[in-house]
Amino acid sequence: MADEKKGFLLRLPPRVFEELRRWAEQDMRSINGQIEWLLKKALTEHLGRDPDAPPKKER
Repeated sequence: MADEKKGFLLRLPPRVFEELRRWAEQDMRSINGQIEWLLKKALTEHLGRDPDAPPKKER
């Protein structure tokens, strides 16, 4: 299913976690939501497209 999400354990240094928590709070997101947003933003910049978009079919 497309809406299914995978879970995994992420270990962060305490200072990084605290900065993410503060940033998430400012953006009114959960820490998990903030990390997901950051990863999607980085992937969009890297791939040049929305990572959630279906891949284009090659001819």
